Amino acid sequence: MPTNLPPEYFEAEKRYKAAESPAEKAACLEDLIGTIPKHKGTDKLRADLRRRLSKLKSAAQGPKGAGRHVSAYQLDKEGAGQVAVVGCANVGKSALVDTLTNATPGVSPAPFSTWEPTPGMMPVENVQIQLIDTPPLNPEYVEPELMDLIRRVDLILLVVDLQADAIQQLEDALTILEEHRVWPQHLAGQHPDPQRMFFIPTLVLVNKHDDPSFDEDFEIFGELLEGEWPLLSASAATGHNLECLKQKLFEQLDIVRVYSRAPGQEPDFQTPFVLKRGSTVEEFAGKIHKDFLENMKAARVWGSATYDGQLVSRDHVLSDGDIVELHI
Repeated sequence: MPTNLPPEYFEAEKRYKAAESPAEKAACLEDLIGTIPKHKGTDKLRADLRRRLSKLKSAAQGPKGAGRHVSAYQLDKEGAGQVAVVGCANVGKSALVDTLTNATPGVSPAPFSTWEPTPGMMPVENVQIQLIDTPPLNPEYVEPELMDLIRRVDLILLVVDLQADAIQQLEDALTILEEHRVWPQHLAGQHPDPQRMFFIPTLVLVNKHDDPSFDEDFEIFGELLEGEWPLLSASAATGHNLECLKQKLFEQLDIVRVYSRAPGQEPDFQTPFVLKRGSTVEEFAGKIHKDFLENMKAARVWGSATYDGQLVSRDHVLSDGDIVELHI
């Protein structure tokens, strides 16, 4: 049976072949598996790749045993999305993560106070987004495992300091990321060697916008940027724009919340299912349980349907806030 693989599969396959470390190869292989359409023609391919992924993850974790060291950089994804908070030294990353999440990174005015990644969960309405405070990007040396971590995340929050040379900080950070084959997704079309790069959605946060006296500096920063950038200013110290930042991160993750409803009952609005934007009823069913995916006979949708409770097909694309009732 033909597999009918999309162009994204072959692009991901090139990145996988170019990867070096087991952790990097595993991250690429996860992306590769995610591009494969789910039908009987691809069952064998997906199974083979999953077996390969299992071996790579075992290799990345090292030998088994009581004395095995678990790397601080091997962080499981939690919540609605995983966001790496990156930037040069002393831009306020730790203060930002400390303010927004339940994490307690070491906050200090001295540079290089963060030595290992520190994850924390940030509430955004009724979902949680995982923020990871990372060691600063240093032109002299970058821990390879840090770059492996950054390549695996769903979104990069690149932080610069408005009260310092923010443009230079942005350029320095981008240079270091590019040297390690990481590049903002919105600039993918401009890169001369796209086959080797990992294109990650990126939001630039101009931190330390502590009071209105810095408004003009932020305007100048925006004018000096070349091209269109996802951009926001905020202050971890005063709380300025932090609620807006939460919403912006939710938008940049490009996800939707979908609520399940059992026949004859009210939906549970406290625990939504989180899917990538563009996901279908079929993908939602698979997210709940494989039995729903295999045995679903009908589905009703409230929200994106023409009318509430409309019967829809498996390929109906869901929107944020939809309620879905599955029948098997």
